[in-house]
Amino acid sequence: MSLSNSEEQLMEHLWQLEKAFMKDLLESYPKPKPATTTVATLLKRMIDKEFVAYTEFGNSREYYPLVKKTDYFSKHVNGLISNFFNNSASQFASFFTTETNLSASELEELKKIIESEIQKKKK
Repeated sequence: MSLSNSEEQLMEHLWQLEKAFMKDLLESYPKPKPATTTVATLLKRMIDKEFVAYTEFGNSREYYPLVKKTDYFSKHVNGLISNFFNNSASQFASFFTTETNLSASELEELKKIIESEIQKKKK
């Protein structure tokens, strides 16, 4: 199951805050801020999808994520590789490095990351 763009945006705020009451979530948005009812609806959908849960304190709810940001995005990247690059990480890497206008220093940094991962896998 995945999140809509609006839900992802709200989830980004929740990942950053780690735990938050409605007022904290509303404050985390830039202006123009969404309506309280909009955020409440998004939270309800995200609870139903089991991405978010809450703890009740009287009449207030403190929301927290049930899914880690890295887990959510790694699933999407793996799906992208599977669906658009014939399950080939090298095709994805080729596309990513040629189509995103990375600078030489950014490519060098990627190279270091890849070399580090290769060393870890050899151990």
